Amino acid sequence: MNNATTGPLDGITVLELGNFIAAPFATRLLADFGAEVIKIERPDGGDELRGWRRSRGTTSMMYRTIARNKRSVTLDLKSAEGQQLVLDLAAQVDVVIENFRPGTLERWNIGPEQLQAANPDIVLVRISGYGQNGPYAQRAGFGGVAEAFGGLRYVTGYPDREPVRPAAPLGDTLAGLYGAVSALMMLLAKARGGDHPRPQVADVALYESVFMAMESLTADYDAYAMVRERTAGNLPGVVPSGSYPCADGSVLIAGNASGVFARLMNAVGRPDLASDPDLVDGTKRYLREDDLDEAIVAWTTTRSTRDVVTELSDAGVPASDVYDAARIVSDEHYLARGMIQPFKVDVEDGSPEEVRFPGVVPQFDGQATKVGWLGPDLGADTEPVLGRMLGLTPDRLNALRTAGII
Repeated sequence: MNNATTGPLDGITVLELGNFIAAPFATRLLADFGAEVIKIERPDGGDELRGWRRSRGTTSMMYRTIARNKRSVTLDLKSAEGQQLVLDLAAQVDVVIENFRPGTLERWNIGPEQLQAANPDIVLVRISGYGQNGPYAQRAGFGGVAEAFGGLRYVTGYPDREPVRPAAPLGDTLAGLYGAVSALMMLLAKARGGDHPRPQVADVALYESVFMAMESLTADYDAYAMVRERTAGNLPGVVPSGSYPCADGSVLIAGNASGVFARLMNAVGRPDLASDPDLVDGTKRYLREDDLDEAIVAWTTTRSTRDVVTELSDAGVPASDVYDAARIVSDEHYLARGMIQPFKVDVEDGSPEEVRFPGVVPQFDGQATKVGWLGPDLGADTEPVLGRMLGLTPDRLNALRTAGII
């Protein structure tokens, strides 16, 4: 068994009943900072994420990343014995996080009532597409659907084309963040004690997590009769900001704050725009977006991306090259902050290779947090965990394995 990680959540034990991304992302955040996370997987194949985005080998790097710092225990949750073992584990943990369709845990006899009967102090985070109640609660809901229902997809892409999806699972990761925060809030309430009501079950809907990222979407609709449309790479009203062409590529420039705007205009050789009193107001800048972008493009197209980023950064204007994976893994800032951490991984054929994985957010006290270990092989911790926590003997474990329970 891998050595335990240490951190501010050392001593907290979490039971993960989840697949794919949302719940596993939530538990990964807790595991990164010292919580012991016991990930329950199906004996016949485990989390389906193991097979995602995999061009060779048997276990994807996506799984290795999201399941890092966790223990993999196999249990058949559809069997009575597997359900009882979950309840036995729940009696010894602080948090359960799950992301099955509403009603699934209840159908398996491991719902909130059974979990709280096994452990009255337990806190439960439930992540689902549409939440545990409401007219759509029983609809199947993945992250991409949540992005559509939550309003994000409608505004993503070009105005003359169909909406596109972000090239990262934003719906799932946002829900995972809310799931982790929910668990921490309930643990904090428990630790504070007192007479105030202490919540024990958090209901996180994927679509609501996306909707929370859409800031004033509905308020703008009521106040200004504004239905936000697709605007390619820019946010409406956030001017000037976006991707601008250079002599050898493009850069992202964010010059939309009033002070930054003046510095940007001076940097691109347009002090007349920097000192224009009308352009101090963001709405006025929005009305002159084309003129402002034209001034910026006239300057950027005569320079390399490196020179543009250097000159604007020196002037106090936020700007960056548009990085791909190859740029990220070699960038000095990523490396200095421990955001790229290499591991030897047996991708295939039993020959370990160095693979660079993302680091941990946030830093504490100026120190990067080290990843303890990558997502484990299926069932790698079943016998150690069940033996240690439940006192199961080797004979009992062998019987469970023979019966297909583990």
